[in-house]
Amino acid sequence: MDAHSTTYWYESREEQDTYRLAKELARFFIPGSVIGLDGDLGAGKTTFSKAVGQALEVQETVNSPTFTIIKEYEGRTMPFYHMDVYRISQEEAEDIGLDDYFYGDGVTLVEWASIIRDLIPEEHLSVYIENTGWTERRFRLAPVGAVYKKWCSDLKEQGIIHDERQES
Repeated sequence: MDAHSTTYWYESREEQDTYRLAKELARFFIPGSVIGLDGDLGAGKTTFSKAVGQALEVQETVNSPTFTIIKEYEGRTMPFYHMDVYRISQEEAEDIGLDDYFYGDGVTLVEWASIIRDLIPEEHLSVYIENTGWTERRFRLAPVGAVYKKWCSDLKEQGIIHDERQES
């Protein structure tokens, strides 16, 4: 992570709040957008991934590609590449060619992105989900690169996310 980058946060009190965050982020998606997603087991990574799929207007059911590693979906405006790299090593990810998706014509979301940290493009949006209650989640967004910093700055200006210096 960029040492000079601001980290932002978003509070989700229920699943619909998670869908709202995905919808707000989707307004900025362009081909080649990469979101690295991490968090504890059960924190809501797959729920957030489903929310991104819905925001991209994917018609198929989005579910975790745990055993297939990657699922490709056709969104209304661009493809959605959903990866789950929990069960593979960085070397296996390189052999499979996962990095080809990062520079493609769609949005790539990588669950457990920290496992393949060296393959993730230098510029990306890192999202960490923390389980803070029965239905509550705290999202930490760390933009790396000008494009992603602009996304977060715009969302902050709109009052959707907050930077780490602000308290709720």
